[in-house]
Amino acid sequence: MVKQKNMRGRRVTRKKRKLRKGVLITLIIIGLALISVVGYGSYLYVKANNAVSDSYEDDGREGSDLRDFEVDPNIDNVSVLIIGVDENEHRNNAETSRSDTLMLATFNRDEGSVKLVSIPRDSYVYVPEVGREEKITHAHAYGGPKATIETVENLMDIPVDYYVRVNFHAFVDVVDAIGGIDVDVPYEFKESDSMDKGDAIHLLPGEQSVDGEEALAFARTRKLDNDIERGKRQMEVVNAVADKAASLSSVFQFDDLIAAVGNNMNTNMTFNEMMTFIKYATGGLDIEDMTLEGSDYQPGSTYYWLLDEPALEETKRLLQDHLEISSSSAEESGETYEDSNSEEPTEERTYEEEGSYEEQGDPYQEEEPYQEEQPGETYKEEPYQEEQDPYQEEVPQEETDEYGNPL
Repeated sequence: MVKQKNMRGRRVTRKKRKLRKGVLITLIIIGLALISVVGYGSYLYVKANNAVSDSYEDDGREGSDLRDFEVDPNIDNVSVLIIGVDENEHRNNAETSRSDTLMLATFNRDEGSVKLVSIPRDSYVYVPEVGREEKITHAHAYGGPKATIETVENLMDIPVDYYVRVNFHAFVDVVDAIGGIDVDVPYEFKESDSMDKGDAIHLLPGEQSVDGEEALAFARTRKLDNDIERGKRQMEVVNAVADKAASLSSVFQFDDLIAAVGNNMNTNMTFNEMMTFIKYATGGLDIEDMTLEGSDYQPGSTYYWLLDEPALEETKRLLQDHLEISSSSAEESGETYEDSNSEEPTEERTYEEEGSYEEQGDPYQEEEPYQEEQPGETYKEEPYQEEQDPYQEEVPQEETDEYGNPL
């Protein structure tokens, strides 16, 4: 009996030791996993911080002129202007690129909601940088983000607190970094790729998964519809990217995502300011999409999107309410400009666009900005050839007397 009790005691002891060993091994594995996660998270945090810091640029403003205080995105409702420019390595047009995509987002902190307005690139608006009506896409070519921000503030009568500018390469790389996105292609089409090679992308209609180059073609094409439908597709892509990037399945792809954005982005946001926007994604993104309504207008060889004034006023009111600011902010701040749609365009005031599409006949007929060189031919790209170079300031002529001597 004594021997049996001793044997039972040893068995219990061994079981306890085995149990302790199992628990210990499990705790070690969990600990190592936590260390790995924390280490990887710290690595991503540092990398993201460096990427945003490298992308930071001063837009030459001390906050919006339509604000009488410095905003803090931790506590204030703010706005962000997303500028997608038609810049790539082939065009070599960093200094004269136009905004191919313009989206204004307003963020309401208490509601955790976002309103996203697509502004058609051909909208006929007042551009303060040059003091006349132009296509809104030209504002960036005249004065970069600052001129674009001023134009949008004048048009929408709300402050633009921050901006994010990305090029074609960022668009492609971000979609590829998250493993592609799902979109609904409305019709069959062929489109240029990010390096302007004509008809390099061929998509068929229907719901499908697309990579970066295909997503760019989907967002850019307007051969068979118009700029409004293109704007809707661009918002579809933005929503798809935001949803997938916020999902758990993309956590370990953040490394590539950070690299993609950091190499092709400029912003006036600091890293800490950018991190405050994570709150809007934690509870599921609540984004309301809108587009500026209007109508086709082509008085001559140049096509415009003429904004509908009552619809524009309603959109402005919705954004002002979302930011919880009063109307007529521009008037109250003393920053008033000529009304953006005060007069219709005339041929004397049009800007001859070298653009990505023909402005003769069908206003949406795309022009291939890049063509393969043929034997015996030399391809020569001559962007922005005009009677007067809009980017070069006029040099005053020195007055002389009748003998040619300076006065």
